[in-house]
Amino acid sequence: MSRFTGTENYVATDDLMMAVNAALALERPLLIKGEPGTGKTMLALEVAQALGRPLHEWHIKSTTKAQHGLYEYDAVSRLRDSQLGDPRVKDISNYIVQGMLWKAFTSEQPAVLLIDEVDKADIEFPNDLLRELDRMEFWVYETQQLIRAKHRPLVIITSNNEKELPDAFLRRCFFHYIRFPDADTMAKIVEVHFPGIKKQLLAQALNAFFEIRDVPGLKKKPTTSELLDWLKLLMAEDIPPEALHSQDAHKIVPPLHGALIKNEQDVHLFERLVFMSRRKGV
Repeated sequence: MSRFTGTENYVATDDLMMAVNAALALERPLLIKGEPGTGKTMLALEVAQALGRPLHEWHIKSTTKAQHGLYEYDAVSRLRDSQLGDPRVKDISNYIVQGMLWKAFTSEQPAVLLIDEVDKADIEFPNDLLRELDRMEFWVYETQQLIRAKHRPLVIITSNNEKELPDAFLRRCFFHYIRFPDADTMAKIVEVHFPGIKKQLLAQALNAFFEIRDVPGLKKKPTTSELLDWLKLLMAEDIPPEALHSQDAHKIVPPLHGALIKNEQDVHLFERLVFMSRRKGV
């Protein structure tokens, strides 16, 4: 059996690699939680690449139903074609649109199926998928056809913890929580994206980044993707490392901080902290 050992583009911890390989061995869905920006969605892409498997991505919205992952019957197109006298209307299968589960089930080789942000959908959505994920098959009523998986796909399900998931669904998954990277791991992630970045700039930027994340009362903490955007801007504008450094972290507003702080409440909070620190230092 193939094992996931990370890729050159994705810094995976030992615990995360163990979780992926456990899901492969158990043939159970892998439920990944963690705050935004911890690489949950990217994991499925990198696992598919590392294992040489096709990837099918199902990005969930608030209006998504479990049926959408199986198939949809396009009755509107069939009605229109019948009015136009199109001979295709005689075969209802012409109006069956395959969903991502269908595509993953009928893949000629074992696939990776990403069900992204499952907690965005209705609370019943996960339970509505239990039978299909357990049995690896479903029935198409319009064509009286049983779709059965040729190979069991590796199902990776991500959640941002916006809603509690049902117990029955959780029982069927192998669970892993991706902790936010520490400074050492974050440095490795940055170096993957910006090889050869100046060590002093990286050190000062990481100090400023984690100090912002530690500000009490921050509504939205900056994530990995926002750190990468910020570093890209710092390098493009040739901002010197000294501009990010202060004896007291709260005495400076970092340059180009709009890449890190994304709402006005947090900007005002940070500016107030800087102002109060400066007054105390006078």
